[in-house]
This record gives sequence, C-alpha cells and structure tokens, in this order.
Amino acid sequence: MVINKFDSNDIDILTEIGNIGAGNAATALSEILQGRVDMSVPKVGILKFKELINELNGPENIIVAILVEVSGDLDGFILFALETECALTLLRLVGMEYGKDVFSLSELEMSTLTEITNILTGTYLTAVCDLTGLAINATVPSFAIDMAGAILNVPISFYGRVGDSVLLIETQFKSGDDLVIGRFMLIPDVSSYKTLLKSLRNGEK
Repeated sequence: MVINKFDSNDIDILTEIGNIGAGNAATALSEILQGRVDMSVPKVGILKFKELINELNGPENIIVAILVEVSGDLDGFILFALETECALTLLRLVGMEYGKDVFSLSELEMSTLTEITNILTGTYLTAVCDLTGLAINATVPSFAIDMAGAILNVPISFYGRVGDSVLLIETQFKSGDDLVIGRFMLIPDVSSYKTLLKSLRNGEK
C-alpha cells in the first residue's frame, strides 16, 4: 500500500494539479458552451476503491463515464465521471434536446457527450503531465453509461489485487443557475504511484 506515503507537500502539489486541471476544464467548458463557467475549489483526495464507490453514490448508481488506459511513465487508468443529471445538463447547455433519460440519447447526443468528456479528461491529464514532468500516453477513450460498480470493475480487475489507491479530483462547474459536478480519477498501478511520488518530490522521473 502506498496510500499512506503521501506527505503534506505531496498533497499540496496534488491539490495544485487539481486547481490547474479544473481551471483548464472550466476554460474548455466556457468555449464549448460559449458562456462563462465558474468553478468551485476542487476537492482532492487519495481514496481506496471502496471509498471511491461511495463517492460515486454506490455500485448500482448509473453514471456517464470516459475510461482511458494510460502508459509511459505512468501505467493505469483515468476515469472521468458525471452523474446522469449533469450529463443531461451539459447537453441542454449546448442546445440539444434529449429523451427522458441517458438511455434514450441519440447517436449525435452520445457523440457530443463523448467529445465533451474527452476534452475535460484531457485538460486534467495535461495538468498532471505539466506539474510532474511525466510523459503519459493515453489510448482512445471508452465511453460508457452504466452502473458505477460495473465501470470500476475494469481498473479493479487490473490493479485491485496489488493496490487500491485512487487520486480523485472533484470539481463543481456552474453556468448560470446550472451546476455540473465532474470527477476525475487517476488509477495507477503500485509501481506508477512510486514514480508519481518521486516526481512530486524532486521533479525527476
């Protein structure tokens, strides 16, 4: 377990990653929505998988998510998740009509959500790379609308036996009276957490 090896300085840097990533995401959303988007101070934490499930409101809660496998200086997964209500809010803000729920979305609406969440995921990943100096390669993202437990089964099946530490950055974005809560999760393997720790402390890979 490496979850207890983060000291206060590490957490400060991880918080800065959250601030920069969220700021970039707010800027990207502003451009997509063609209007002002404000953000809250991000909530940053290192969680276990079972704690992450609670953050996602239980294993049976339906979420909209992008899952990306990463390699290079860090091996693992990135997960960006939205509650279904937030996903529908994003579609409405870009002027799209939708059915009664996320399961009745058209192909165009699904494609739009995929593109928006992919852009937001990229802004956080860029912040991680910029502040750690690590080179991280991302695969083509997989878009899913499913239960949180089912989506998390993918990274858990890879890394659940050797480690269960997840970096969570949660940010609230507000456009007018509309609120969107985004959750960015970095799920590295154990050796990658050691690489991350080293890069945070001395800027070396």
